[in-house]
Amino acid sequence: MPFINVKLAKGRTAEQKQNFVEAVTQAAVETLNVEADWITVVIDEYERDNWATGGTLHSIKFGKGFGKETGK
Repeated sequence: MPFINVKLAKGRTAEQKQNFVEAVTQAAVETLNVEADWITVVIDEYERDNWATGGTLHSIKFGKGFGKETGK
């Protein structure tokens, strides 16, 4: 029973997240040879002020709205 934990910065729409979990589930079904109902996907969302790469907070590095429905 695969348990897949995904960490994302906040800002994606429910539709984006739904499409993502469908794709991840399908990939796990094909790769791991398991039933879709056996797969759990959990999304942990974080404020961009609480996430940094390269020593810079994402709220500063990418600016407001990055990653939302704009597709950036």
